[in-house]
Amino acid sequence: MPKLSVLAVLLALIFTGCASNKEEKAEKSSEQSVYESAQKYLRTSSWEAAAQTLELLEETFPFGTYAEQAQLELIYAYFRSNEHDSVIAASDRFIRLHPQHRNVDYAYYMRGIAAFFNDTGLFSALATDTTRRDPGSARESFNYFAQLLERFPTSPYAKDAQKRMIYLRNSLARSEINVANYYMLRGAYLAAANRGKYVVENFQLTPAVPDGLAVMAQAYKMMEMDDLSEDAAEVLTHNYPDHPALDNDGKFNYKYASRSSLSWFDYLTLGLFSKKQGMSFDTRERYNAFYSRRDLDSVPPPN
Repeated sequence: MPKLSVLAVLLALIFTGCASNKEEKAEKSSEQSVYESAQKYLRTSSWEAAAQTLELLEETFPFGTYAEQAQLELIYAYFRSNEHDSVIAASDRFIRLHPQHRNVDYAYYMRGIAAFFNDTGLFSALATDTTRRDPGSARESFNYFAQLLERFPTSPYAKDAQKRMIYLRNSLARSEINVANYYMLRGAYLAAANRGKYVVENFQLTPAVPDGLAVMAQAYKMMEMDDLSEDAAEVLTHNYPDHPALDNDGKFNYKYASRSSLSWFDYLTLGLFSKKQGMSFDTRERYNAFYSRRDLDSVPPPN
């Protein structure tokens, strides 16, 4: 090959390489600029702007230097924007794409967090008592946290997940008691007794158990099933001697709960928003150390 031809090829390769390097540097600089903008929005709590910028970064540079970290931060930005369904979707996607990532446990954790704070829907909008809401989100959150603990028992998020699972289990048990109280108001004593029994058998060590026993004692008594009523009352007396349904002698006071009629609205809403206290048991403030969720409102950003 003539020397001039060889020189021309070499020069072409050099200039092509220089152009390619410049393009790569420009692209990297552009990616870094977008990422830094997202960080600025995160620092200033501009959550929607942060989410939009991180979405842009992911779409424009899906295999870039900051892609994986941006996906984790997008999960957090969605959460702070109250886009809980987007949190779950983004977390699922991260788990699917990066199952071995060193921070994948954060995605598992945030799925549970999103369901925990999922306050959308009619029941959550109207009922201030979280145990009177549809328990579907609570069950979903509990299951997500259980998956986190099963896969990553030493995760830095494990302790918080355990605390939330205790709260959720207590909440689910209390939801069962709320339904039992509704059945008591309706005079559906067998259904009420079965709900109380379900709590006692499936939610042991929760603060709802004493009310489950009280429901059983009262409901069985109303059905003239005295032996079963006395058995439930005896267990209640032995394990929870300070329950308000027990008199000074430790005997179950069957007049503690009095009959109260339901309105048509109570029937339509299954009594979820009823103000009536008759024929019902609710001693959560006496037994429920997790009645308040104020200490569960803090959620950390990704590492």
